[in-house]
Amino acid sequence: MDWDKLRIFHAVADAGSLTHAGDVLHLSQSAVSRQIRALEESLNTTLFHRHARGLILTEQGELLFDATAAMNKRLDAAAARIRDSEEEVFGELRVTTAIGFGTLWLAPRLAKLYEQYPDLNIDLMLEERVLDLPMREADVAIRMKEPSQADLIRKRLMSVRMRLYASRKYIEAHGEPTSLSDLSAHRLICQNVNSEQVGAGANFVTSLLANDVSKMLYVNNYYGVLQAVRNDLGIGVLPNYLMQDFPDLVRILDDVESSEVPVYLAYPEELRQSKRIAAFRDFVQEEIISHRKQLRDKENR
Repeated sequence: MDWDKLRIFHAVADAGSLTHAGDVLHLSQSAVSRQIRALEESLNTTLFHRHARGLILTEQGELLFDATAAMNKRLDAAAARIRDSEEEVFGELRVTTAIGFGTLWLAPRLAKLYEQYPDLNIDLMLEERVLDLPMREADVAIRMKEPSQADLIRKRLMSVRMRLYASRKYIEAHGEPTSLSDLSAHRLICQNVNSEQVGAGANFVTSLLANDVSKMLYVNNYYGVLQAVRNDLGIGVLPNYLMQDFPDLVRILDDVESSEVPVYLAYPEELRQSKRIAAFRDFVQEEIISHRKQLRDKENR
């Protein structure tokens, strides 16, 4: 099979239209159509069903598209490795992490990274779904559990625990619980146990609900929980990494917390020599060392 024809086929399958593919490839529609016909003839099969709304892949077309998609990802990985052989840190780095950690801890600290590497462009992808690093859905991930894939380099960064927090204004107005049974008199702000979150967080919420808590506010990420707590709506379940940046929060019930949640940084083995990965990894590690030191200093005061 001819590489050019496969490249054109992939663009058509991705766009679902000869015209749109031609725009992407800077080719005329007729030129694209000729290449697709020639590919179909060489394979002795039909790759597309043609109808008024565009093109739909046949079963054979789906098989070929899966192959060309994998080839494209491999080529992207190779291109990334070639670019990363340069001494300077520049270009795009796709980082994925959970919504809460990304919005509340990572994003506010990126200014320091940009100061050091102004030509680095971060594509920060915040979602609870675990993206596939070997398939190049992202370059590097920070996740709240150890990655299971064998072909990843991983480093444990720190541990997190979910705890109870409230605003000072809320405590002044409603009083501070002194035991778990006192929670029944307060509104609990947390993620629904069925929402996407780490198991330790869901288990912690489940244990809290066993104390006859009837007033609830569910929010499907920790950023929303934090905003509700800071606006005096109740007592919230939040990760303890927030305390450095939000000293206005008051911890409730100091002996009540979730089990430990490990935080890992991971990236594909093939990007081991990446200058961008190394720069981001070192930046995160330095920020976590600083974060731990400030927390220790605060606890020792």
